[in-house]
Amino acid sequence: MTDRAAPGTKRRARRVDGPAPDRAALRAAALAHLARFGTTRAGLEQVLARMVQRWARRAAEAGLPADEIEAQAATARALVAGVVGDMAELGAVDDAAFAGSRARSLTRVGRSRRAVQAHLAARGVGDDVAGAVLDDALGARDGTGYETELAAALVFARRRRVGPFRPAGDDDSDDVEDAAASARRLRALEAMARAGFGRAVAEAALDMDPDEAEERIIRMKSI
Repeated sequence: MTDRAAPGTKRRARRVDGPAPDRAALRAAALAHLARFGTTRAGLEQVLARMVQRWARRAAEAGLPADEIEAQAATARALVAGVVGDMAELGAVDDAAFAGSRARSLTRVGRSRRAVQAHLAARGVGDDVAGAVLDDALGARDGTGYETELAAALVFARRRRVGPFRPAGDDDSDDVEDAAASARRLRALEAMARAGFGRAVAEAALDMDPDEAEERIIRMKSI
């Protein structure tokens, strides 16, 4: 008696779709990615490296010899930096432009300068580029940068409904008001510190008049 596979369980032989990506394939993948997403040179290198890794995985599943897979993958990986360089020459990938755009958008939603810098570093923007871009996009720390940071802190406070954005009528009774207010303020300061805002900026944001706070946010978001 011949055993038969149960319906729907027939195994299909895996196959690899041709050799490892060549320069043309990597370039096409880079252009397709950049048409949809903004990224950095390091980010694009990771995208293309993952493309090569996926090919190697499929090749292994298809039964290609390991030494042949590694040889082809190594050749493909060696092409990645050149393709990324081509994209940079075309202006399709620009770390400074990416950093400036991302810095402004993150600041408008209440991210601190420190948080923005960490975000850029995680995406491969070098410290020198990030520092120059942050000064240009957000202002120097000792000048307009302080005003921008304060406005970002106000956006953060509005989202948390603290400081000038605490709901009206949310007062405690007189006998516990001071203690409750102190506890609320401490929690707000701790949250702002975790978000990367300095103590002076956080206190200025929490103590600001509501009308002035809204005006500062509007002014910052219009830049």
